[in-house]
Amino acid sequence: MNLPKLFLTSFLLLAAILAFSQKKSAYVSGKVVDDNENPLANVSVILLGQSKGISTNDSGYFRIKVEAGKAFALVFSYAGRKSEQKNFLLNEDEEETITIRLEKGVNTLEEVVITDQRDRREAGLIRPNPKTVINLPSAITGVESLIKIFVGSNNELTSQYSVRGGSYDENLIYVNDFEIFRPYLVRSGQQEGLSFINPEMVRNINFYNGGFQAKYGDKMSSVLDIQYKKPKRFGGSAYIGILEQGLQVEGTDNHSKFSYLLGVRNRSNRNLLSRQDTKGNYVPSSADFQALLAYQFNPKWQAELLSNISQTKFTLIPQFSQLTTSVFSPVFSATIGVDIFFEGREKDEYQTNMLGVAITNQASKKLRLKWMASRFENDESENIDIIGAYLFGERDFDKRNPTYGLIVNPLGAGVYQNWARNELNIENWNVSHKGNYDPGKHAFQWGLSFDKTSISDKLNEWEFQDSAGYALPYQPNMLQLSKVLKSTADLDINKFSGYLQDNILFGDSIHAVTFTAGLRFNYNSLNKELLISPRIGASWKPNWKKDIVFRAAAGAYHQPPFYRELRRYNGAINTDLQSQKSWQGVAGFDYNFKGIGGRAMRWTTEAYYKSISDVVPYDIDNVRIRYFGENNAKAYAAGIEMRLHGELVEDAESWISLGIMKTGEDINGDHYYRYKNAAGEFITAQSTDPVITDSVRFDVGWLRRPTDRRITFGMYFSDYLPTNKNFKMYLNLLYGSNMPYNITNSVRYRNAAVIEPYIRCDIGFSALLMDDDRSKRRSHSPFRNFDNIWASLEVFNVIDRANTISYLFVKDFSNTVYLMPNRLTPRLVNFKIVARW
Repeated sequence: MNLPKLFLTSFLLLAAILAFSQKKSAYVSGKVVDDNENPLANVSVILLGQSKGISTNDSGYFRIKVEAGKAFALVFSYAGRKSEQKNFLLNEDEEETITIRLEKGVNTLEEVVITDQRDRREAGLIRPNPKTVINLPSAITGVESLIKIFVGSNNELTSQYSVRGGSYDENLIYVNDFEIFRPYLVRSGQQEGLSFINPEMVRNINFYNGGFQAKYGDKMSSVLDIQYKKPKRFGGSAYIGILEQGLQVEGTDNHSKFSYLLGVRNRSNRNLLSRQDTKGNYVPSSADFQALLAYQFNPKWQAELLSNISQTKFTLIPQFSQLTTSVFSPVFSATIGVDIFFEGREKDEYQTNMLGVAITNQASKKLRLKWMASRFENDESENIDIIGAYLFGERDFDKRNPTYGLIVNPLGAGVYQNWARNELNIENWNVSHKGNYDPGKHAFQWGLSFDKTSISDKLNEWEFQDSAGYALPYQPNMLQLSKVLKSTADLDINKFSGYLQDNILFGDSIHAVTFTAGLRFNYNSLNKELLISPRIGASWKPNWKKDIVFRAAAGAYHQPPFYRELRRYNGAINTDLQSQKSWQGVAGFDYNFKGIGGRAMRWTTEAYYKSISDVVPYDIDNVRIRYFGENNAKAYAAGIEMRLHGELVEDAESWISLGIMKTGEDINGDHYYRYKNAAGEFITAQSTDPVITDSVRFDVGWLRRPTDRRITFGMYFSDYLPTNKNFKMYLNLLYGSNMPYNITNSVRYRNAAVIEPYIRCDIGFSALLMDDDRSKRRSHSPFRNFDNIWASLEVFNVIDRANTISYLFVKDFSNTVYLMPNRLTPRLVNFKIVARW
């Protein structure tokens, strides 16, 4: 019996033995105060629609046990004050701490419904449940896997993503207000390690796929704003899986002044990579440690420290590869195969260190001030020396023949060698200040920031190609390398940035009009460019029977160049490169309604348009972006996105997302010539008269951008056995239509290659091995202090589709180009056990 069958059999036997049902609980705790922050005793705290409840003690404190996984509401009432209602949806063993302020009212008690409308009023904002990340079946565990459901994906091995036609470098990531950077030398998803974000430590996720406010930084596409947990008691979790292992611990001191949140992870993608087309010895490893420490000096002052140490190593000793594909050629097309035999190895290493300190002062109920300082360092190295000898031609696909799978009609042979010794060190220091002042109908926000970035880069790589006995490019009596890159760069960049914005509320909190106006500036010493970015946003909730909110945003989103944009194809650094500039607009609506069975559902639709100037064109190879290093293009992106969120099945959260988009670019002066002979015919490789007598110029004009994927679809669906909710199923489905793959240094055939649609389906099954009922456990049991233990079986790429991520170009002496697809991961089974306490 093979390993997947053994896991499946074990899982089913375990599920059959442990089939029992138990209601799960959660807790809501907090304090009820009056207008002057004085505690209120004997306040009634009742579950809406039920008669049971509790009362606050003399200190205004309460703690109530509720059923987890179901939406519910608590009603707070006190004689002579207005009642308030608070809505919740808590996961198992989750405890939410709140503060309720009861205002003075008339003699009759009125119920005031208080709900967080922020994700409905702000354009582009998506706020998924962090618990969904933990349950999501995906080859790469992390928040980014959930984001891909909303924006689409074409690579399950990477945590990077493209948003509304933008590149990977156009996305901002914050953790507790600290900006996070990614490694820059990574060429393929298989080299990537752990994402910075530890999903076990996440408390809130705010993702903006466009239209974000001026308080967020200078990127053109998206913002992922993560807030880590604030521990209230001792607890933690541990998980062990085939691909990844982790431990997370949290707690506070006896006086609840000091809190800690610690996480350590280890990951190896060896099982994922061992079944790829290129066979060999894969040794990928990644580990990290994160800590969030907080100290509350008094009710007004708090200090926080966030640190991260991460290391990723990737070693590959390739042996052989068998690829089969179609030929792209001006002359003919056919189905061929390529057999490649390798020598040499690749060894890469990426280290990330981050340390951030923040001090927060709650000066008053209306004024909050925050000062931050951080240091972020990426230290990266690449060592590659790989020789490949290949034979290409027609492959025998007839299983009846003894030559099945072999090249039976050779079209050519060759040798190539890739060699690289690259080093990159990026160090970023940041000092910043943020403030909030909320006098009532206005909410003023401001910020100032200074960044000092040091970049030390040593690039040394070359490629040699020999096809059919000739070195390419062919020069008689001369041996030439097909590509040589050798350069060094030492840059020191100072950046000043800041923002000022006002959020205005017209009307009450239920039927309101909101308006946001902000201004952002950015200046950097590299190109001495000052950028001013005005941004506005608005929302309107009409007094209709239908619960609908209309929202819109517009503004300037400019992106100063960083390391990758500065480097040209030949390795030279362009320090005069200007910022890419965009003007964007987005409009849509958010509609809450009752779905099947009266369950709450949310339907969101947004249409958007981006006009981009001073564009730096680029090509994408796997996850590596190669920029032209010049502001020599203009571009646009337009589309519409629709999302449905809610309980398709009772007590089980699901997401469905559909996007339609078109993005294009026009490179300045992009053209090519075709030549004619004496007969007025265009000369081709088959022409009998190759003497040139005339030429015709063709201007290329608008082309698809490398990220132009017209249709994207994503779905996260969760379900459970109708007779037992302790057995759950999670489905992750992704679809993306075809996208262009540019042929490097070719003007005429820049968009000629196409990557076929990406289709990916992952499924996971979970069973509860131990619940939170400790009365059934013996005192000497090693599991007596655990809250719950879950076992999960995940099947990645259920349909076993061979998705393509990039192409290997094989060229013979006649310049016929053969495109050999580099495939992503096949079907794979993963097993994981998660324990919480």
